[in-house]
Amino acid sequence: MQVRNPPDAPQPARCRATTTCPYCGVGCGVAVELEQDQDSVRIVSLSGDVAHPANHGRLCVKGSALAETLSADGRLTMPQVRDEAGVLREVSWETALDLIAARFADLSRTHGGESIAAYLSGQLLTEDYYVANKLFKGFIGTPHLDTNSRLCMASAVVAHKRAFGADAVPCSYEDLERAELVVLVGSNLAWNHPVLFQRLKQARIDNPLLRIVVIDPRVTDSCEIADLYLGLRPGSDARLFNGLLAYMADRGRLDRLYLKAHTQGFDAALKAARREDCSLAAIARDCDVDVERLETFYYWFATQLHVVTLFSQGVNQSTSGTDKGNAIINCHLAGGKLGLPGAGPFSITGQPNAMGGREVGGLANQLAAHMDYETPGARELVGEFWNAPNIPQGPGHKAVELFAAIERGEIQALWIMATNPAVSLPDSTRVRAALAACPLVIVSECMADSDTLAYADVVLPASSWSEKDGTVTNSERCISRQRGLLAPPGEARHDWWQLAEVGKRMGYQAAFGYSGPHAIFREHARLSGFRNVAPRHKAGSKPLAASSIRRLFNIAPLAELDREGYDALRPIQWPVRRGEKGELIGTLRLFEDATFNTPNGRARLVPVTPQLPHQALSDATPLRLNTGRIRDQWHTMTRTARSARLMNHRAEPFVELHPQDAAARGLQEGALAQLAGRDEQGGVRGDYRARVRISHGQRQGEVFIPMHWNDHFASHGRAGALLAGLVDPFSGQPESKHGAVDVMPLPCEWQATLLIAPGVWGGHEDLAGAMTELEGCYWARIPQATLVRYQLAGEGQPDWALWCERHLSVQAGLWAQDVAQGGISAAGFREGRLIWWLKVTAGAARSDRQPNIAWLGECFASDQLSALERRSLLAGRLSGQADVGTMVCACHQVGELTIRQAIQSGDRCVEALGARLACGTRCGSCLPELKRLVEEERSDERTDSLEMA
Repeated sequence: MQVRNPPDAPQPARCRATTTCPYCGVGCGVAVELEQDQDSVRIVSLSGDVAHPANHGRLCVKGSALAETLSADGRLTMPQVRDEAGVLREVSWETALDLIAARFADLSRTHGGESIAAYLSGQLLTEDYYVANKLFKGFIGTPHLDTNSRLCMASAVVAHKRAFGADAVPCSYEDLERAELVVLVGSNLAWNHPVLFQRLKQARIDNPLLRIVVIDPRVTDSCEIADLYLGLRPGSDARLFNGLLAYMADRGRLDRLYLKAHTQGFDAALKAARREDCSLAAIARDCDVDVERLETFYYWFATQLHVVTLFSQGVNQSTSGTDKGNAIINCHLAGGKLGLPGAGPFSITGQPNAMGGREVGGLANQLAAHMDYETPGARELVGEFWNAPNIPQGPGHKAVELFAAIERGEIQALWIMATNPAVSLPDSTRVRAALAACPLVIVSECMADSDTLAYADVVLPASSWSEKDGTVTNSERCISRQRGLLAPPGEARHDWWQLAEVGKRMGYQAAFGYSGPHAIFREHARLSGFRNVAPRHKAGSKPLAASSIRRLFNIAPLAELDREGYDALRPIQWPVRRGEKGELIGTLRLFEDATFNTPNGRARLVPVTPQLPHQALSDATPLRLNTGRIRDQWHTMTRTARSARLMNHRAEPFVELHPQDAAARGLQEGALAQLAGRDEQGGVRGDYRARVRISHGQRQGEVFIPMHWNDHFASHGRAGALLAGLVDPFSGQPESKHGAVDVMPLPCEWQATLLIAPGVWGGHEDLAGAMTELEGCYWARIPQATLVRYQLAGEGQPDWALWCERHLSVQAGLWAQDVAQGGISAAGFREGRLIWWLKVTAGAARSDRQPNIAWLGECFASDQLSALERRSLLAGRLSGQADVGTMVCACHQVGELTIRQAIQSGDRCVEALGARLACGTRCGSCLPELKRLVEEERSDERTDSLEMA
């Protein structure tokens, strides 16, 4: 019952605040309307910030669902320490922090600072990252601090440094709207950076002369706006761009003046490119693309000046990812296609603060403020600024090697913050073994369903989005405020506070006595300008003084901000300077003066020798495995799975295959399959079980699986378990796009849909116990608004009545068994309320007649079902109710079958579908899929007409 406030009671006050989305590297601004009363603050509404330069008011489906992920249920709220019996027990902050500080101090004395390590995340704010780097590298004295950005951006970082002398992305999003040609390489922009895709799509509408090329082994939704598609062989990117460099030289399309005045290394780069046959026919053969399409791409790139090449994980996640990045940059330098509006190589980051972490030294080979161990004087400069006694002598272990060092016993303590390496790293089974063997594992985490918590000796509850307060830097170097709007639940605390408290307990009170994130940011900004030569020198000028280090990253003017100025900080791109009137001025694009951060001011073209993927195919593993993100999920789902509508687009782990590969293995659409690889000794690597999706857009001989599922959401959904821990020799980035597997049908004699009310199973342990009784079981957990859905499959003939009685808290109130077909339909009630619902079908094929989950959700929400509803439960739908199919539009919950029926009824375009069903009218993330469905229905009609004729 809702209690109304008396007329004289104070009414809740409303206010508006802006913050930044915590998902991809686009860095969208978010506008939030808050309601505050005497006891609490809550979010009333959430939308895109029209004033933010990254998104101008747009949000993707994940961003628009942020408010749905903020429930306190499933949050960590108290520190925990594992006792001698192996059980995590709640303790006070003082107990947990004192324990960590004492153990760190003891390890430093007995084994040295290098026995301690940290593994961080692009989900941290810059202020968190800064304090972590200062504590571990400056005072504990260990170089072994790395970040999950190693898994997505490290190769691009090294490519930038080799070419430009700094990890500097030269472009801005505005360049997409000012380009004549945009090339997407290894980037499914439509799913992974949806708002940027919408900006590019609008740019194409506004400028009919703009051409777009998509280069990707898969036909993705990004191809919707492509003028040209090159479905190249995985791993052949360097060969493609080496060929482009030779093509530009052979056709007289080089910018000789630019090369002579502003670059070095061109002759060596061209010589390396020409070591292989550079004829169009040879390159087309090696890349497995049509020669005419190849020539068209080369001609467009060579003849246009304003070219932007967007590249992402399809380039970076390779054992030769750095070289691929440099092969792209070489072509831009050779044509003078950067430092101009609408021109440049543009690396798109995967996480909201991957760049902010790099700014403060988040990678193991970096120091703070864009310095590194290789730069003469950098250690001394950072050590002097921090008054830090223990700056390491050289770089530490990169992510994959870090966990190998833990396995070898070299690392005795590991602090993990805001990431889930038990799922996300390659060879994840081996990673889990290393974590289990590590004497001290500390995990700072906000969500209770992170797989890594199973290996934690100390758990620290962290604040999450809407609670964290600080800054992030997006893909275009734009620093934005992520504002703390709500109070963290329970005893959860900010990551920077946890680190600073440990630092103070280790005796470094003066270094870590921060009053808040604004104080940390100001120190970070001061360090960026400390002995940083400005303005940048021109080519051929005199060497710098030994005490100074030139670096492009410079936000020193922001160090002057007081608390109010920091709180009011508007988005700004670095480098930052003061104008003539004292105003803060950001930098839209870099290298407009063609002066680079190398010793002589010249950009470097790097010789590149193309290499094949290191994970080789074989008779046992004949299929090339590609992994990646999907539209509505983020990382390992600990946040996005909290929004029911985000779970419906791709509800289960899946494997996408070409029709011929599926037919050769006896696999049909919707069937269950099993994937496995082979390790170096020939043993089985991984066990991934998933639904089959058959797609003509998937190249034959290759398969795609999503990276998101973990042990809390699927029985066998860890993509990382299939991948070898092979890395780029320069960047240390793993080869996550080039696995080697085979796919086979998953034996199963039955499949089932189980729906239960939230709380029937107390946690992951209850689920695991129930599932172990089902032989050969596959399961996927799909949280919904009023229920939790499970898709099950297995072998044998379970005693379902006994299983339900044992695990579902109440006996069946409805039960129907189809003896002839071997099917079961059942439901359980408590005081008239639906508590669980089960439908089992015999055989390996999933039933064509799927239950109406939305209607059943209404039944679970109802206090009392009507007689008609109760009679209809066993069928899983009301009589005459249509199946809506797989969810396409998450915003408005519109299914595929509903959309196809509307198309067949006459809605022959996306706009008409939006007018009838509202699909595609909010965030726009589903528009490419809507367009594909329209085209498929039209194609089916044309085929039917031809057959009739």
